[in-house]
Amino acid sequence: MRTYEEELKKVEPITKRLINFALLGKKIEIRGKENLAKKGPVIIVSNHIGSFKDIAVLSKIMPRPIFFAASKRLFSRDELNLLIKEYFHRYFKGFGFFLSLVLNPLKFPFVNFITNNIAKTGSVPVDPYHGYRNVKFTIKKFQEYLEQERAIILFQGSGHIMRNDQNPYISSFERGFSVIAYNLEKKGISVPVIPLAIFGTHLPISIPAKIWINVGSPMYISDYLTGKRKETVEKFKNALEIKTKTLFFKNPFR
Repeated sequence: MRTYEEELKKVEPITKRLINFALLGKKIEIRGKENLAKKGPVIIVSNHIGSFKDIAVLSKIMPRPIFFAASKRLFSRDELNLLIKEYFHRYFKGFGFFLSLVLNPLKFPFVNFITNNIAKTGSVPVDPYHGYRNVKFTIKKFQEYLEQERAIILFQGSGHIMRNDQNPYISSFERGFSVIAYNLEKKGISVPVIPLAIFGTHLPISIPAKIWINVGSPMYISDYLTGKRKETVEKFKNALEIKTKTLFFKNPFR
């Protein structure tokens, strides 16, 4: 049986084409690229405003294989087809239905490729409607990846701009990454957690624009230990959220 890395290498020619298509019309500008660790376990924590374009951008800039938590809808053909329709409707309104029909011949092989390979390449399915049990599984799986010295990315947000939020570009952070860092710290594994801010991926495909990425220096939960698990996890989560917002507002577009 192939490893996840071997599966990623096998599909790399196709994924590169899909990444280029997803980023059509976009130019990437990045600060702090030197903070992206080339080896060893690492957690990247990023805001999430551009759906699949966030995944495309990070796959393009990372110097190594990376592993995501992905909506379980991406693992099902019917659900992924529906997700694509929803995307076109969200960004193109009434024209989205027509655009979806025009691109239908391309959509079929795309959906097949994603659903056939997403699990093989190590993405972890997330079901937001089955709370605790699903979160527990995701945390356990990613801890295993990190113990195997892999890099994971945990997005914070729904994949699009939350226009009614106080900060529509950065949703309130979940505590999963902090729990993972804490659990591994207790096992003697100090995992760097890298905050990352993205802007520009929320713009639709083919619309010319810049995507700005600001990568922060690594943070460690060992610097936030209080002696109590819950307090430490919360303190570290809040610190990462504040740092990510700082990186966001330091980007040139602000």
